[in-house]
Amino acid sequence: MESISAFEIIKVGIGPSSSHTMGPWKAAERFVNSLRRKNLLTGVKGIKIFLYGSLAKTGYGHGTDVAVLMGLSGHDFTEIDTNTIPDRVAFIKAVDKIVLGDEHEISFEYARDLIFEFGMSLDYHPNGMKFEAQFADRDPYTATYFSIGGGFVVREGDDDDEIQNDARRTQYPCHTAQEILTNCRKLNLRVSELVFLNEQAWRSTAEIRSHALYIWEEIKQCVYRGVNKKGMLPGVLKVRRRAYDLCKKRMNGRKFSNADEWLDAIKNGPADFNTVNKWVSIFALAVNEENASFGRIITAPTNGASGVIPAVMLYAYCFTPNFDEDAVVDFLLTAGEIGTLYKKGATISAAMGGCQAEIGVSSSMAAAALTEVLGGTREQVMQAAEIAMEHHLGMTCDPIAGLVQVPCIERNSMGAIKAITAANIALDEDPGNARVSLDDVIKTMWETAKDMNHKYKETSEGGLATIPVNVIEC
Repeated sequence: MESISAFEIIKVGIGPSSSHTMGPWKAAERFVNSLRRKNLLTGVKGIKIFLYGSLAKTGYGHGTDVAVLMGLSGHDFTEIDTNTIPDRVAFIKAVDKIVLGDEHEISFEYARDLIFEFGMSLDYHPNGMKFEAQFADRDPYTATYFSIGGGFVVREGDDDDEIQNDARRTQYPCHTAQEILTNCRKLNLRVSELVFLNEQAWRSTAEIRSHALYIWEEIKQCVYRGVNKKGMLPGVLKVRRRAYDLCKKRMNGRKFSNADEWLDAIKNGPADFNTVNKWVSIFALAVNEENASFGRIITAPTNGASGVIPAVMLYAYCFTPNFDEDAVVDFLLTAGEIGTLYKKGATISAAMGGCQAEIGVSSSMAAAALTEVLGGTREQVMQAAEIAMEHHLGMTCDPIAGLVQVPCIERNSMGAIKAITAANIALDEDPGNARVSLDDVIKTMWETAKDMNHKYKETSEGGLATIPVNVIEC
């Protein structure tokens, strides 16, 4: 089995969903690139896109249609000015044309050519999509892709030349928690030190550090954007942004002009339990309000769970001692490696496993990372990850109206608090007394995912998603 970089699990993304936005965006880009490599792009006369399963049922609320249009147009979600996306989509719909790969213009009618197949699912994965390019002088060229969670995409048959991901064989493979512990003991390394060693299969030591610090800066800026925006989130639910007002109340008149000044003010302010608890929630809410409005966020390991790790990192930065740049690197490497265990041993897709696969995994990642930077042993790190997931098992994914808003935004705050609690429990425990291992809980999580009724797996057909929202309760 090949290894996955920690930075494939924690990476720059765009809201509102890694599986329903980032994945389809990347699939559309890959389809256009495949046409270009086969010298077919300039001959395309028309294109149709078919969305299946969860992509059809909740795709509109998750922006899957928008993502496909942007990917076909050749835009990179890590670079595009997210504020321009609505106008770009409106223009495509208004003129009934799209420029494939920013190179070849064709006729495109949104209502005719982008088809939500609500009653159909493909066998391999609930998040399936098919692209069909049409020509005047040859048969259509088709490709089917699956968005398998966390922005990862696989193509059916895998017959194009593009490498799906940058998986490699590392010097000390860590495909299970037990392998991590075995290698750490053999080499007398902390968990983050082992991950740093293995990450050199992808990057130099300087690049690992600089990339981690880049992710950290993106996290700070994302949270800062979130606490400085007010108004309604897009969509039929008319959910009001709360991070702005909550932050303003907690700041109590203290002034700041950038993210670092804001965080310094928090660090130098009150640090009682109630205050800390509220700031953790504000951090998480800010990220996920950005995510819900097509903002740029850090996928960790998914977009729906993108607020957990930032909230826990900012908790560590503001309210624990010695959270410096070295700790940032250690935190992200540890969190990312724990995420790879779930990616390989279970799933990080809510369409496959419910929200335990998103909030549960992110909370587990954050708990392990916080334990690492607070000086926990490698055994305590694994125990913290296990504790956090243990108390997310069976969590459903039931977004109301198919939007990553209710209950998703608040759920990130809960996942962050659980991660901090799990770390605190592990740090005060002897891991030798634990009765359940991290590998045990990952296996259990996967079994639970397979047993879970499909209506609780990001279909908006069960749970909270069935509650009518047209009448405000009072």
